[in-house]
Amino acid sequence: MGHTNTVIIPTSLHICDRPDSVAGVFGLRSRSITVFLSVIRFNSDISMSQPSISIIIPVYNDPEGVRQTVDSLIAHTDSTAEIILVDNDSTDRTPETAAEYAEKHDHVLLVVEREIQSSYAARNTGIEHATSDLICFLDADQTVTDGWLETALETIDERDAHYLAPNVHLVEPDNPTLAGRYNTSTGFPIADFLERHHYAPTSCLFVTRELLEDVGTFDERLISGGDKEFGNRVHDTGYELHYAPEIVVHHPARNSLRALAKRSLRIGGGHCQLQQYYPDRYGRVGIPPRPSGIHGDQIRTPDTEQPNHESSRGFERILFTMLALGMTATRGIGYYKEYLRWIARRISGT
Repeated sequence: MGHTNTVIIPTSLHICDRPDSVAGVFGLRSRSITVFLSVIRFNSDISMSQPSISIIIPVYNDPEGVRQTVDSLIAHTDSTAEIILVDNDSTDRTPETAAEYAEKHDHVLLVVEREIQSSYAARNTGIEHATSDLICFLDADQTVTDGWLETALETIDERDAHYLAPNVHLVEPDNPTLAGRYNTSTGFPIADFLERHHYAPTSCLFVTRELLEDVGTFDERLISGGDKEFGNRVHDTGYELHYAPEIVVHHPARNSLRALAKRSLRIGGGHCQLQQYYPDRYGRVGIPPRPSGIHGDQIRTPDTEQPNHESSRGFERILFTMLALGMTATRGIGYYKEYLRWIARRISGT
């Protein structure tokens, strides 16, 4: 392998077949075993400079997303940035794909989170292995733009920012479906999230280690909404939440109703969990939050040169409204599915 300071254990090995015995030998808590066996750092007399930033990328069953994101980072980010791929116990070729990059590039590491199936747990595992005082969370399947990191580092330094959100631009696919057009039109109004709800999505977010040591990391119990809870906690502690629209990352739009519905179910369940764990902040369990709906300025405008432009816009608005109602109902289903699980746990005493 090309590494002098890192060895990647082949992911085909059954790493955790005997966790208790391994933990006894190495004195590790069980959750750290897979991470320890996935990434072993040798002590060396060679002094390693601290990376400019640790970029943490959680991933589950998305080998193509890993390729897109890491290829983009390598093309637009110099090797002073540490890239940490955190596999969340994928069942496909994602670990092998991630290992290929870790073996080829000294500044790319692969770690594994197997105990908890949660992107927030994966991010926390990445934090445990980050060596920089500045951390960026980035979703697999996103791509960055030229100069994105340099601009981010300059902005953080100029503003003395501890929490910085960039502009997440949704990329409409070729020949988009109705779902793709809807998602492109309504997703990631970062400035609105920060102003009205005091958080930014963790699809791309910069934070300092000082902030993490002060307010803590992500709540691993949540299936969704962990970025909101984390941002609210940061805001309540007194930190300023910064937005830098000049820093742009690209996120592919969801192009199927199934993908939109899956996300809405997860969001609904996350809303209920937020109320379970933080009732003083998010309200009583059993009363879902009021839907936000679609704002008029979120409706995509068709090409003005097309004939019947106004009727096309009006028809699209109707379709988007119907789809928004469907997604609201789907979030409600996700909410009450989690609510029923909560009731069952209370009855059983677990």
